[in-house]
Parts: sequence; C-alpha cells; structure tokens
Amino acid sequence: MTNSATPGGIFRIGGDLPVHRLGYGAMQLTGDGVWGEPADRDGALAVLRRTVELGVNFIDTADSYGPNVSEELIREALHPYPDDLVIATKAGLTRTGPGQWIPVGRPAYLRQQLELSLRKLGVDRIDLFQLHRVDPEVPLADQVGELKLLQQEGKIRHIGLSQVGVAQLAEASQTAEIATVQNLYNLTDRSSEDVLDYATEHGIGFIPWFPIATGELAKPGSVLEQAAKDHGSSPAQLALAWLLRRSPVVLPIPGTRSVAHLEENVAAAQIDLTDAEFEALSALGS
Repeated sequence: MTNSATPGGIFRIGGDLPVHRLGYGAMQLTGDGVWGEPADRDGALAVLRRTVELGVNFIDTADSYGPNVSEELIREALHPYPDDLVIATKAGLTRTGPGQWIPVGRPAYLRQQLELSLRKLGVDRIDLFQLHRVDPEVPLADQVGELKLLQQEGKIRHIGLSQVGVAQLAEASQTAEIATVQNLYNLTDRSSEDVLDYATEHGIGFIPWFPIATGELAKPGSVLEQAAKDHGSSPAQLALAWLLRRSPVVLPIPGTRSVAHLEENVAAAQIDLTDAEFEALSALGS
C-alpha cells in the first residue's frame, strides 16, 4: 500500500480549513504517563518530520501533553511550518503528575494557556483551539465565551470541544460556532455514537481519540482478522479504514512514537472497504 494520507479524503474544518482526514495525534511523543520528555527525543522529532512527508497535514496536540513538551517538539521539528499544515491544540486540563488530569476552565486560565501555546508553537493564531474538558465548576457559556473572545481578537481561527455529550455540544453552539468535537470513539467503543451522528448532521468535524482499539475483535478467526488478511493489511489499519468510512466528518488521529508504526497507520488511507465489509465490521462492536 502507498504511504500517503491523501487517499483518505479531505474535510474542511469550519467550512474553510482543508485537511487530509487521516491526521496524527502527538500525545504519545511525551514521556510515560504523558509526562516529561520522551525517552528518545531524536526519535520523536523524526516521527513528526515523517508525518508531514507522508502528506499528513493535521496534527493534534495539547498544552497538557508533557505538559508543554508535545507543542515544543512540534515547533522544533517542523517550524517554519508548511503552508497547509494545521496544528490543533487544547487547554482546560492541568497536570499535577504522570497520568493525572484536572479540568480547569476559568476564562483567565484558558486565555493564559492560549497565549502560551501561541508562543510555544511559534504562531500568531491557533487554527483549531479546543476546550480539552468542560470544567463542571464554571458555566459552559463562560468557558466557550472566552474562546469566542479570543477568536474575535484573531488569536483563534476555529473552536473545538473535547469529550462532550450532545446536550453540551448544542449548548456550546449557542455561544460560538463549534467546528470540531473530539471524543473517545473506535471500533470497540461506540459510546459517542450520538455525538458523531449530531456532528455529521451539522457538518462538525469529529476527531476520535484512541481510534485504534481492536482487542478481542482481532482474535484468530474473527471477521476483523479475516478482512485484514483479505486486504493484506493489519487489524489496526482496518479499524482506521472503518472510521474513515463511518462518516465524512471523521478525522482519525492515531498516535505513535515509531516511524514504522506511523507509516503503517497512514497506509490505512488506501484501504477501500466494500459495503459488505463495512457492515460486517460495524456489527462487531454493536
């Protein structure tokens, strides 16, 4: 299979920001527990550079990955950025140690983190700035409203949300135009199916995090394993191909620290599932 993200198609974030639908998630580039520097910094930089070489032009990160480490690696590896590269980042989770995540959505904090992300990434505007988690202690309208103000100031191009339900997405849309939503979703976990359906209906980009999860579905003799053999691919590649087929608004962002694994993931954009294969795979996780 050809190593290029291009065959996966294009989605226009916010209607005006085109990206190849198969992107890259930069969370895993940090140390264990998404904390601190990577064990192999040169390897992390090589992955990022190879990502762009493969035609991936949508990279997802966050201020909390490291914290700060992922954004800094992206700048070191890729700045000055290709004209078509879209870097999406997030704010709204603080870190107190490895594997620890605490929602903070106070407007002043979100503004501070946006300013820091601009500096760390070396840009004047964030193409897609996402509220990493809704802070239950702060009115949602205040959290999204601050992002709207930053958008009006020219520091954010498009606004996204992460890990929200349909009601929250609809509520936030009353304050600002929401361009994307990033929720846990994959072949084995369809808990955000209703959010994906809402996003599809409203033309909102849907970014599934943890997009590759095959688990028991890939056991010997399974439908997934057989389909993978038929395509000369891996179960993980089939899981990504299924996501790309599931809806035209889906933007999978598989992450990895390995160039070889990156190339395998990107090759999934080449896979063209038949209607029967798509239906069979869809039935596996239902």
